[in-house]
Amino acid sequence: MSEYIALYRKWRPSVFADVIGQEHITKVLRSEAEGHSVSHAYLFCGSRGTGKTTCAKILAKAVNCENPQGGDPCGKCPACLAFDDSYDIIEMDAASNNRVEDIRDLCEKVSFAPIEMKKRVYIIDEVHMLSIGAFNALLKTLEEPPSYVIFILATTETHKIPITILSRCQRYDFKRISIETITARLEELMKAENINVEDKA
Repeated sequence: MSEYIALYRKWRPSVFADVIGQEHITKVLRSEAEGHSVSHAYLFCGSRGTGKTTCAKILAKAVNCENPQGGDPCGKCPACLAFDDSYDIIEMDAASNNRVEDIRDLCEKVSFAPIEMKKRVYIIDEVHMLSIGAFNALLKTLEEPPSYVIFILATTETHKIPITILSRCQRYDFKRISIETITARLEELMKAENINVEDKA
């Protein structure tokens, strides 16, 4: 008997083309990944469910992919296959790791070169939850990051982020996804899953 995988995990986009409603962002990120011109720090802003963390993961995988396809990760090379369990891809929830000690610990580890990837990527979700001391600790690393490190910060409340942090990041604003776009995507997924659903649902 096969293990059940929640639909949101099974169908989570693995390439930029699968991210709906954010073409103004995915087009630029794909171009940067393809041209090897990625920034050292990104800030993804927008309400919940708009694709911030998903795009962060695709970008992190694309910059480390050994055989990228037009800026997208191939999904087959050793780096792509090792991605989910890699020590070089660090995901952190700032809502529960918001103390200055948490960020100092992170910044100390930044000096170590990647173990198995080309780039070490730090994805910090809900970054606006960091304390002032934590932001100050992060700022120094954002000012002088090693060439092999990329920071991707995600937030639902941009106004809570210090201007000193904002000024050192490449900012992308994720739009709310229209009901029509969501509906069309859900219809695709229901067909793929062989599930009959009424249009009203």
